[in-house]
Amino acid sequence: MTVLSPLKVCDPWAACCAKSFSDKPGSQPDLTPVQTRILQVLKETGGLERQELAERLKLSEEELKRDFATLRHMEKVRAEKKDGCIILSLS
Repeated sequence: MTVLSPLKVCDPWAACCAKSFSDKPGSQPDLTPVQTRILQVLKETGGLERQELAERLKLSEEELKRDFATLRHMEKVRAEKKDGCIILSLS
């Protein structure tokens, strides 16, 4: 699956689609339990490095990357560089 559908963290078309679906009245995106937990941990901590977030959630880096990319397309999370480290946080 990964070979046929590689992960695209920055995908303007996916972000546009996610935003247009969530803008419809009465529409709310269905989040997986992992995605919900990612949002909770980032809210509690204010942001973490990818490796630390993966360890807290007991996920592989690949699993975290895939769920984070989905949340990023929904514009719920972001990644930013601080002091030479990439921090994952809420948008």
